[in-house]
Amino acid sequence: MKHIYLIRHAKSDWNNQWLTDFERPLNTRGVHDTEKIGKELNKLGFNPEKIIASSSKRTTETIQLLCKHIPFNFKHVKFNSKLYHPSIENFIHVLEDLPDELESVALVSHNYGISEFADYLTESFMEAMPTCAVVCIALEIDSWKEIVRGLGTTEWYIYPKMLR
Repeated sequence: MKHIYLIRHAKSDWNNQWLTDFERPLNTRGVHDTEKIGKELNKLGFNPEKIIASSSKRTTETIQLLCKHIPFNFKHVKFNSKLYHPSIENFIHVLEDLPDELESVALVSHNYGISEFADYLTESFMEAMPTCAVVCIALEIDSWKEIVRGLGTTEWYIYPKMLR
């Protein structure tokens, strides 16, 4: 059994027109939402063996803030440019590179790719993930190379507005 945690970055700041999309930081709401989600993840026992994130500013800030609430040291987060505006194939390639001994991984990325990948894995996840949402998907596989459409089951799904 493998577990994939898909995390969409928190709300970003659009105020500085000189920043590229890649450089946009979190806004105040994004910081607060990340704290709420981090505390909830801690209650859920969230403890992935590996975290891989898009290297954009907002995904980096999101996982850095989440790591303050979960038992994962931020310095062990791996960054992968394939998770910046990813396709389903990009997610699959990132996962196929994982060693099979690894049972759980968290991927921190962007919409629409992350929502599409959740739907690809479960064939039942039909909504766009809001900012700072996290979905836990279980897969009955032995190897990360066995991922196919519809194989996953959603174990839980959280997002900031549900925690108010």
